[in-house]
This record gives sequence, C-alpha cells and structure tokens, in this order.
Amino acid sequence: MSHPWVQLLVRWSILALGVTLASHLVPGIRYDSPTTLLVVVLVLSLFNAVLRPLLVLFTLPFIVLTMGLGVLVINALLFLFVGRLVDGFEVSSFWSALGGSVIVSLTNLILSSMIRPRPPRPGSRRGSPPARDVIDV
Repeated sequence: MSHPWVQLLVRWSILALGVTLASHLVPGIRYDSPTTLLVVVLVLSLFNAVLRPLLVLFTLPFIVLTMGLGVLVINALLFLFVGRLVDGFEVSSFWSALGGSVIVSLTNLILSSMIRPRPPRPGSRRGSPPARDVIDV
C-alpha cells in the first residue's frame, strides 16, 4: 500500500465509512445517494487539506486555552459547512455536526491505526538476518 494513489483511495474510503456511520448514528445527519456521499468525501477532504490547517493556525491560542477542544469545534464547523454546500447532504445543527465530526474522527483514528504498517523493531532489518555485533581491528 505504498503507492500514493492507493493511500488516497484508502483514506477516502475510511472517510466515506465515517460519514456513513455518522449519518446512521447521529440524528440530523443524512445524505441522499452514494453520489452525494462521494461529493461529501471529496469536499471534506479538500477542506481538511486546505482550510483546516489555516483555521488551526489562526485559532491556536483558542485551541491551547481550551486544551485541544477547539479542534473539535473547527471539525464541527467544517462538517456543518459541507452540509450547507453539498446538495443532498443535510447537517441540521451544530450539535449534529459535532457528533458527526467526532464519529468521523474516531473512525479515521481506529481504522488508520489498524492498517498502518508497524515500524520494524530496532536492530532488525526486513529480508536480512539479524545483525550481529562485529568488532573490527
């Protein structure tokens, strides 16, 4: 899974699963069709790549003051904004957006940690025998 396009498709799939779970679990979030879900995933990915870092940068004192809870507010606002922009995707309130963004974030965290390759143990190399201590004189 080292190819960038494959990684992007996996990330979009995880995001689509998160939005689907949020629409089933949180009252006030719904989408009309799989095409709408695809558009939501693309727009949300774009916002997370472009707008989110800028918002985090500009609101850094607020985020520090709230001990990180400000990031949840930013995620909820982006989720709510996507609900306003995409026809067929409805986010009825800020609290629905907050619940949806928490579910999407948890889905992303859990699934990404499950598919991420584990780093090799110190001293071991893939495909080669274990390293031995050698003293050169």
